[in-house]
Amino acid sequence: MTAIPDRVEAYLAGLPEPKQADLRQLHARLLAEFPDARLWFSDGTNDDGKVVANPNIGYGEYAITYADGSSREFYRIGLSANTSGISVYVLGLDDKTFLARTYADSIGKATVTGYCIKFRRLSVVDVDVLHAAIRHGMGVDRRG
Repeated sequence: MTAIPDRVEAYLAGLPEPKQADLRQLHARLLAEFPDARLWFSDGTNDDGKVVANPNIGYGEYAITYADGSSREFYRIGLSANTSGISVYVLGLDDKTFLARTYADSIGKATVTGYCIKFRRLSVVDVDVLHAAIRHGMGVDRRG
């Protein structure tokens, strides 16, 4: 199997501009800021090979615990291109109102939900505020 950094590079290289440049900028900053974080790549397919989501680059890790008591490792921060722009996923937050309460008013032209910050271009958001949200997500209690 191809190494994760190579899969990430192939994904980024296949994106149209300006999404490619924006995602490359975010990816480089995450790698620089969190050099020891686990790097993930999901091509968006399930175990049967069916496309169920957009491809995602992931950073960090935490355990997702399901209602049946089972759990699995997953990334804390995800980056993904979507049809209208870019999504930054901040996963593992117990308080699903935190992102919107804390960052929605100051981030710029973005939609902020319980776990996702979605925007058209990096230039329409305050990158420092975006990275504050990412840092928060990476620093949340590692137990999930």
